Parts: sequence; structure tokens; C-alpha cells
Amino acid sequence: MNRSLQSKQKGSILALILIALVVLLITGVGLLGLGLRGRILAIRNASNIVARCAADAGLTKAIFEMNKKLEVKPWSDNALPKITDESLPNCDAVFSYAVTADSNSSGSYTIESTGNSNQAKRKVNGTLRLKGLFEYALFTKEGMELKNGTEIDWYNYDTDDENLKIGTNSTEKAAMSMKAGVIINGDVAVGVGGDTDVVINSKSEAKITGEAYALSEPQELPVITVPEWLQLLPSQGAITSNITINNSGKYDSINLSNSDIMAIDGAVSLYVIGDVILNNSAQLQIVDVNTNPDASLILYLGGNLITKNGGTINNMSLDPKKLQIYGLDNCTKINFMTSSDYYGVIYAPNADVQLHNSVEFFGAVVANSFIQDVFADFHYDASLRDANINDEGVRFVVKRWYEE
Repeated sequence: MNRSLQSKQKGSILALILIALVVLLITGVGLLGLGLRGRILAIRNASNIVARCAADAGLTKAIFEMNKKLEVKPWSDNALPKITDESLPNCDAVFSYAVTADSNSSGSYTIESTGNSNQAKRKVNGTLRLKGLFEYALFTKEGMELKNGTEIDWYNYDTDDENLKIGTNSTEKAAMSMKAGVIINGDVAVGVGGDTDVVINSKSEAKITGEAYALSEPQELPVITVPEWLQLLPSQGAITSNITINNSGKYDSINLSNSDIMAIDGAVSLYVIGDVILNNSAQLQIVDVNTNPDASLILYLGGNLITKNGGTINNMSLDPKKLQIYGLDNCTKINFMTSSDYYGVIYAPNADVQLHNSVEFFGAVVANSFIQDVFADFHYDASLRDANINDEGVRFVVKRWYEE
């Protein structure tokens, strides 16, 4: 009897052990399969991430190559950047990209970039646009002071244009000082992370018709260099008396006085190594369009620019694009001390620019700092936003991005 019971107990235990083993086996196989699927999914996701990074790298490199191509003049749509299966460093991914011109829009280009990693493939597309130096009416690295009764407005704009913008990269307290009666007909931007109530001093006294906000990224201020062909020209010395200039050239300095006139009568580029000073009713004059419709001046300024004692810059075409002043590294001061109308653009990121009383400025300014004195109004020509492929300092930026 006891032997029979013991035999049945042993049989039951053996059966339970076998069942347990089967359950463990099934569970183990299931867990192994789950782990394998998880591993495959992780590899697939990792490959997709790497492929996407490769596609983004291709897009970034294509933009770099397009901006590098801009340095070669004249521009040509021939041989636009294109590459196939370039390796992404430190991994097994490759990317390919091609840039094509938009036949319906001059200066617009599309990039198609593909990244491959193992079996994963990702594709991104970007539409490029040209960004010029003067998308802001007024922009400074450090700050600006707008004194009582001054106004910043604009003209030559379309009804669907973005607002006029002025701004600074600074986040310092009172970097933008606006006194009573100041009117800004547009938006005001302060540096990344800046508090508009801190950076803009006396904001309650000024009238800002648009928004005040902090930039999402610093405004890039490209370095401008003198074209090599102009640098290599021999200097023709200093200009100190009446002269008419029809051709491009290089000079040591300009210092006019006693009602002298330096007339620009042609499409002229000048490199002035030192200062430009206009004294005693002297004029730097660009002749009117009836005299010469091609008359214009691009001035690369190595020193400072001062107009005083009645000295003026007289752009008789009344077109700001006809007068472009680019302050180089050693240009630290640009002062308009004489009541006058100035039509032109100034790009001098190391210079402190000041408009004294009753100067009417038509164009755009980029500077280290800016002071606009009492009743010295500023009028932004919105057509300066329309960048051209041959403009100084122009570059390609992404207008629209999407992933397929």
C-alpha cells in the first residue's frame, strides 16, 4: 500500500517537473523572441537615426558649398554642388545631395539630401533663399540711443511684407535707450535670452507699433573684405581738392575742405585705407541719374568717416543702393555732424555711428552702436531686403525645410 502511494507521488512530482520545464521553456523562448525583436527594433531605430543625421549632414554641407560658391564671381548656375555616397565620419553611414535652381524664382534653390545607414534610408529637402546685410532697418552689436522726438519708419514696402525691424545682439541693461517722443513703426528685437523690459530703457515713453521680443539666435554679422583686385591696385595718394572720379581705385585718404566737391560719375568702387573727412561745405557727390544713370559708389573704408562744418554726402540719385559704405576692421567711428539728407547704406559692425540733429537718413545701418540725435529721423528702404546674388555679404539660408 505504501509502495503504491510512494510510486504515485513520484509520478506526480515528475509530471509537475516536466510541466514546469515546459512552461519555463516556453517562457524562455518567448522572452528570447521578445528580446530579439527588441534588438532588431533598436538596430532599426538606431539606423534610422543615423540615416537622418547623415541626411542632415548632407543638407548642411550643401549650404556650406553654396555659400563657398558665392565667393567666386560672377555667379553661375552651372556645376551646382552635388555629391554621391560621401561617408559620415565615425560611422558607417553615407549621404548624397544635389542642389537644383528654381526656374520660377531667381536666387532660389532646392537641396535634396539622402542619408543611408545599413538598410535605413532618410531624405530631407530644403529650400534656400538669399539673405542680405540689410534685412533690419537698424541693427547693432552693442546698443543704440534714440533721442527725443526721433522716428524710424519705412518706405518702398508691399502690404504683405514683414514689419520693419530694428534690433541688437546685446542683452545688457538699457542697451536700447528710447527717449520721450520716439516712434518705432515696427518691431524691436533684443539679444538672445534678453528681457525686453530690461534691455529697452524707457520703453513706456517710446511708441513701438509692432512687437518687442528676444532673438532666437544671434544675428550674424559677416566680415567684409576688400575685393582682391581692388586691394592689389597701387594707391593714388590722398584726395584733398576738387575731383571727378569715373573709375574704381585705391586711395590713402580723403580730406576735402573749402566747398570742394568729389564727384562720382560712373559705377565706382573705392578702397580708402585711412579716413574720409568732409569739412567746410565740402561734398562727396554722386551725380544724378540724368547726368549718368550708372553713377554709384561702393566705398571700402579702412579708417573713420566724419562730415562736419557743412560737409555732406550728397547722393543725387536718391537711391540708397547707389551708395554703399563698408567699414573695415579699423573703422570705429562714423559721424554725420551736418544737417543733411543721406541716401545710402552703412555696414560697419566695429563702428559707432551717430546722426546729429536734423539729419534725415534714408537707407539702412548695421553698426557696433548707434546714436540718433534730436529730430534726426531714419527712413528704411524696404527694397533693401531684396538681396541679389552679387551683393556684398549675401549668403544662402534655409527658407523652408521638410522631411519625406
